[in-house]
Amino acid sequence: MIEVRVPDEQEGTKAVVRAWLKAIGDQVAENDPLVELETDKVTQEVPAPAAGVLAEIVLDTDAEAVPGALLGRISTESSPAQAGAQEATPSATPGNAAAAAAPGPRPAPGNGHETRLSPSVRRACQQHGIDPTRIQGTGRNGRITREDIDRAIAGGTAPAPAPAPAPQVSPHDIPHDRMRLKIAENMVRAVAEAPHVTALFEADFSAVAAHKKTLAERGQKLSYTAYIVKAAAEAMAVAPAINGRWEPDRIAISPTIDIGVGTALGDKGLVVPVVKDAAALSLEQIGAKLDDLTRRARDGQLTGADVSGGSFTISNHGVSGSLLAAPIILHAGQAAILGVGKLEKRVAVRQIEGEDAMVILPMAYVTLTIDHRVVDGHQTNAWLTRFVEILESWPAA
Repeated sequence: MIEVRVPDEQEGTKAVVRAWLKAIGDQVAENDPLVELETDKVTQEVPAPAAGVLAEIVLDTDAEAVPGALLGRISTESSPAQAGAQEATPSATPGNAAAAAAPGPRPAPGNGHETRLSPSVRRACQQHGIDPTRIQGTGRNGRITREDIDRAIAGGTAPAPAPAPAPQVSPHDIPHDRMRLKIAENMVRAVAEAPHVTALFEADFSAVAAHKKTLAERGQKLSYTAYIVKAAAEAMAVAPAINGRWEPDRIAISPTIDIGVGTALGDKGLVVPVVKDAAALSLEQIGAKLDDLTRRARDGQLTGADVSGGSFTISNHGVSGSLLAAPIILHAGQAAILGVGKLEKRVAVRQIEGEDAMVILPMAYVTLTIDHRVVDGHQTNAWLTRFVEILESWPAA
C-alpha cells in the first residue's frame, strides 16, 4: 500500500480537502491528479505517487488537511477482485453509506472531540441546532459525517432549530466562498496579534521612469513593481529587522529576502506569490519572475510553493487607483508590509540653482506598516528613507 500525503511545502497553511478526483476502486497512473486541496491562497492538485488502485480515502471532502497528513492509500495490486474487495470495505470511506451498516454502534464523540468535526458537519450542526454529542458517528473511528447529520435531520431525531426571522437576502448579494472566508479569518487574526503602526513617505519616480523608458526603447519592458521589489530588497541592509519576525524568545531575521507581491484576482480576492531571494536577483530577473508569477496567478496555476515562505510583502495598491493605504501584515511570519500608492504627476517644491521652485514630478505615496513588537519608529523611518533614496537616485540605463 502506498500512502498519499498532504505536501509539506504548504508550510503550515491550513488546507481542506476540496474534492477527490478519483473514487475508491479506480485505477490510477503515477502522477495522475488524485485530490484537490484548497487553502486561502491556492487550489492545489495532489498527484498519485504511484500507479495502482485507489484503495482508501482517509480525509474526505471538507476535512482539514495539515502538511504531512495522510490523505489516502493506493494499492499497487492490480487484481480487479482485490480492488473490488477494498471498495466494499466499510472503513474505506469516512462518508460511505456502507459504513452505516457496520455492526455495533460507534461511540459519540463527546464535547472533547469537537475538533473532529469537518467544516461542513460543523456548519450543518449550527444551522439545524444539532448537538453533535447526541449523534452516533459512522465514519472512521466514530467520526460524524455529513451523511450522519442528514439522516438525523430526515429521521426527525434532530431538534428543530429555534424559529428565526428569514434573512433579508438580496438577489445581488455575493455568497462567501472559501477564499473570502479565509481572508477574513486571517485579517482578524493578524490585527488581533500584532500591534500595527504605519509611517508615510513620498517618492519621486522620475529616475525610475527615465530608466524604464530607456529600456523600453531597447525592447525590454519592465513594470514599476520590479523596481519597487529591487529597491525594497536593497533597503533591508539598513534595517534587517524589517525582514524579521516575532518569536517568543527573540526577533528572528530571515536569512534570505523573500518578497511577496499582492496580486488581485478580481472578485476572487487576492494571492501573494513570492519572489524568492530577491536580493540575489538582478532587476531584469525580478521582472521576469514577476511576469511569470502574475500570469500563473491569474490562470489559477500557482502551487503551494509559489505562495509560501515570504519574509516581507508589497501591496502595490496604486495600480488600481488608490493614492494611500495602510495594508495589514497578513502573514504571522513577517514584521512589515510596504504599500505603494498610485503614481501620478504632482506639483512639488524643489531647489533649482539655490531658489525654491515648483516643478511637476511623477510622485507616489509609500507606507510601511510594521509590527511594533519587532520594529520601532527609528528603524521604520530608516528603511523608508533608504527605499526612497534608491528609487530617486536610480542610475541611468
